[in-house]
Amino acid sequence: MVRSSLAAMAFFAALAFSSLTHAAQKDELLGIVTGPKTGTYYAFGKDIAIAANKMGIDVDIKDSEGSIDNIKRINSSENAALGIIQSDVLGFLSRSKSPESMKIARNLRLVYPFYNEEVHVLARREIADFAGLQGKNVAIGEEGSGNMLTSINLFSVMGVVPAEMKKIPSAEGVVAVLKGELDAVIFVGGKPVRLFKNLEDLTLPENQKYADMLSQVRFLPLDSPKLLEEYRPGEITQNDYIFVTEKVPTVAVQAVMVSFDFSQTPNKKRCKLLTDLAKAIRTELPYLREHGHPKWKEVDLDSDSGLWKKDGCAWPVESPKASAEKAEKAAKADKKALMNILEKR
Repeated sequence: MVRSSLAAMAFFAALAFSSLTHAAQKDELLGIVTGPKTGTYYAFGKDIAIAANKMGIDVDIKDSEGSIDNIKRINSSENAALGIIQSDVLGFLSRSKSPESMKIARNLRLVYPFYNEEVHVLARREIADFAGLQGKNVAIGEEGSGNMLTSINLFSVMGVVPAEMKKIPSAEGVVAVLKGELDAVIFVGGKPVRLFKNLEDLTLPENQKYADMLSQVRFLPLDSPKLLEEYRPGEITQNDYIFVTEKVPTVAVQAVMVSFDFSQTPNKKRCKLLTDLAKAIRTELPYLREHGHPKWKEVDLDSDSGLWKKDGCAWPVESPKASAEKAEKAAKADKKALMNILEKR
């Protein structure tokens, strides 16, 4: 697994500068790192800022290069308390033997799960499944991208060693697979992805000379129990892309909001801000679903997020005494309601 190991080592080395100095940051403003300004992560950040402002909370929404960049910045001295990343980052970090990477993983906490992003593995038709990528040439996205991280993670979980992982733009990867110059391309995105939706145009009369190329490729099934320990199940169907002839099981990563774990630091004010922000998002979710980015309609803030440990500030644990008092109060309310029913004239 030489190539996979080298790519992973380069990733972990890029994180090594993390200084974990959040306790010294300004308390009055929460910085949120998202993604490129043209992407969904950034749009979600702007929506969150609107929801937070309605509750009197100021946040600083910052664009970024994506998941990997966000992890670096959350674990630096920058005012970037929170970030939106792909959910498989935690498994990726946890498998590392790097003390620095393990430390970073221990300091990341889940604030909220957001929406699913399906894994698309477009491959030459003669390749039957993901294991068939052993010894093949695969495009995994550009250096530092979430696609790259997920691709390396998938290979690691499945024990598959490609001959080469090409770090090129995904569109270039798709063209190379269509032309038979590469064996597969991996892309992560909420379906239907425009990149693959555009392949439907190859079936048009004016593009007939490319039609045979489309018949030579397929989406690979991803349904191994190993993957489902870390990813959510999904599927790709003809409703998503007309050239898909039968349902293809796949897995999906979640876009999740994570935070530096302030519950374990002396920075109580910052923890309180995060508590308030989490309440604001939950309170304003109906508004966000109606007026925010369309992906808000898919958001279930209480959905399962696998390996992630919930943030102690965003999800404060109720003390046994508080739980007992709440139960006692509810019991008294029930008793009173029943008595009112029985005694009414």
